[in-house]
Amino acid sequence: MRILLKNGRVIDPSRNVDDTLDVLIDEGKVSAVDANIPRKEAAAVYDLTGLVVAPGFVDIHVHLREPGREDRETIATGGMAAAAGGFTAVACMPNTTPVNDDQSVTDFIRTQAAHASPVSVFPVGAVSKGLKGQELSEIGNLVQRGCVGISDDGMPIQSGFLMRKALEYARRFGIPVISHAEDLPLAQDGVMNEGRVSTLLGLRGHHAVSEEVMVFRDIRLCALTGGHVHFAHISTRCAVDLIRQAKAQGLAVTAEAAPHHFTLTDEAVVGYDTNTKMKPPLRSEDDRRAVIEGLADGTIDAVASDHAPHCSEEKEVEYDLALFGIVGLETSVSLGLDQLVAPGTLSLKRFVELYSTGPARVLGLERGSLAPGSRADVTVFSPAKPAVVDPAKFRSKSRNTPFGGRTLRGSPLMTIVGGKVVHSTL
Repeated sequence: MRILLKNGRVIDPSRNVDDTLDVLIDEGKVSAVDANIPRKEAAAVYDLTGLVVAPGFVDIHVHLREPGREDRETIATGGMAAAAGGFTAVACMPNTTPVNDDQSVTDFIRTQAAHASPVSVFPVGAVSKGLKGQELSEIGNLVQRGCVGISDDGMPIQSGFLMRKALEYARRFGIPVISHAEDLPLAQDGVMNEGRVSTLLGLRGHHAVSEEVMVFRDIRLCALTGGHVHFAHISTRCAVDLIRQAKAQGLAVTAEAAPHHFTLTDEAVVGYDTNTKMKPPLRSEDDRRAVIEGLADGTIDAVASDHAPHCSEEKEVEYDLALFGIVGLETSVSLGLDQLVAPGTLSLKRFVELYSTGPARVLGLERGSLAPGSRADVTVFSPAKPAVVDPAKFRSKSRNTPFGGRTLRGSPLMTIVGGKVVHSTL
């Protein structure tokens, strides 16, 4: 079916386009982007006056839990949550059960996604076998079967030697090593940011330096090997500064930030809501501002949700015992619009770049463009329409969010994947 999107504000950073235009979609491809395309050209016509039409948003850091923890999330429910949140593609982390350190697991994820997920799913393979940080996975086999990057996310790589070898091997295949930057001995089993608030609450602190020393290490290893290191969920001012300096030196360094780290601070932990427990933890107000500065000036390349679903019984316990992580696929876009665009900190063009073109570029995906002939992945959103966060209505199996009940300015409204409307509230 031919679809015509009329009168929307088309923003495509890949081609430096920002104008009121029509987009014609035919046979899963973008057929034309022009002014005043006749309505007779399509079977389905949507008048998008006042809305933004963007290349499909890509979330490069999600946990879909399948195989192994389908009680928390499945590829199907995670895909539905992504579509509802405005995402046309996601990259899923390897800490499943079994770990995605073997081509058979990669094959399972891709096969399951092909028939169960409304959005594209790109697997990320494990750096080390079993995420144990001791022996490299068969990286070549993982890439051959469809992995677009490698990471031991959730189990940070403590061995500098293993990280060096991973960067060397990954360079051969043109993929990034995604670094969960955390020095575990320095983190000391902390459950929140170390500082005034942790002292006030009597909770074990997780100092920012545990992230920063690993960012420094991995930047130096990137310089040594020529490999591409991508830093997941950056959360501190010093880490942002180190990445900014590395980019100025021309190193193959990229980074992402999660919405909770540019929205909340460790003050949110007061009250002991376990939905404020994540890793890295919520940091100080100065760190939050630094993350926003990095998003604005190009230091940080992408916004990624770090969608981490958990069952209610895994969160409804004492703060020390609760698992780390929150869901984010269905709140990410609205949080970005509310916290970054509405205050005037980011332009809409930069916002789209962070959610679409930027993340696609990090993983080398053929996504993030509305150029004629490209795959018709499209996100339509309103920068102003209010979005009420109601966890009971999430498509995700899990509800662990600290944003329940909040009204945010800005909403994703339509998600088109490969020329098919997979979600719409229009």
